[in-house]
Amino acid sequence: MTPEAIRTVVGLRREFYNLFTTAMKTPVTLTGNSQTGDSYIATWLDDKQQLNYVRIQAHSAPDELIPERPFLLRVSVNRGIGIAPRATWGKECQGLNRDWHLELTVLPEEILDFLPWIVSFVKTHSSDNATTWAQEPPHPFDFQRVADTLLLSEAWTRKASQLKSACLASLS
Repeated sequence: MTPEAIRTVVGLRREFYNLFTTAMKTPVTLTGNSQTGDSYIATWLDDKQQLNYVRIQAHSAPDELIPERPFLLRVSVNRGIGIAPRATWGKECQGLNRDWHLELTVLPEEILDFLPWIVSFVKTHSSDNATTWAQEPPHPFDFQRVADTLLLSEAWTRKASQLKSACLASLS
């Protein structure tokens, strides 16, 4: 990644996590170490005392070799690697929440707009009585398809998908 892209990811991640922590209205812990290259992860316990987590990382970003590579961020909820060691979960934790997950790929300028939607999505899916879908998203997105199967947990905003497609088309 270019130094500018790194600064952008770090700044957006910091702002997102601060706002997320406030909006969740439940204890949220940030773990990670920027000095070792680990990205921070926000973790919290749901109504079932299961550990949930959100992680923000660059899905793709310009670098010195490919400066025209699209700059896309991925918000992963209960998906991916880098979970805090089990010793830090706390005695009340009943293990990782593996019931649901979400991966949302967005443009950097879209991520903060999605914060209320992500909080709504998390609260809807983390509740013991989850019966409704999250609020309307701030930007249109499409769920991904793999082998004609719609993946309701993997989505790209339309702008992010268009940018990726345009980049791939220019390479061929």
